[in-house]
Amino acid sequence: MHEMSLAEGVLQLIEDTARQQEFSKVTTVWLEIGQLAGVEVAAMRFCFDAVTRGSVAEGAQLEIISTPGSGWCMGCSTSVALSEAFGECPQCGSYQVQVTGGTEMRVKELEVG
Repeated sequence: MHEMSLAEGVLQLIEDTARQQEFSKVTTVWLEIGQLAGVEVAAMRFCFDAVTRGSVAEGAQLEIISTPGSGWCMGCSTSVALSEAFGECPQCGSYQVQVTGGTEMRVKELEVG
């Protein structure tokens, strides 16, 4: 389950920010996860709760913002929405689609208290 290492990375980022900006409690974390990032949201929530115990983010609410997948079809030279990384172009049916978005995961915002 790679979500555990992802959650640990998110916590590390939160703790680094807490030291830099001198806050001691995080109440809400907004996390953007791309539709094509390969992250299971339920597993991420579970892992986030587990790794934040005893930290500045213990008990913080995790808000997940899903971002859509997108790609560039070389077959029809069109930017298209994608629901899977290796799927066909919804416009022309070609499988020559290069993913251009929706693979990222980032901490968008923190609410501190």
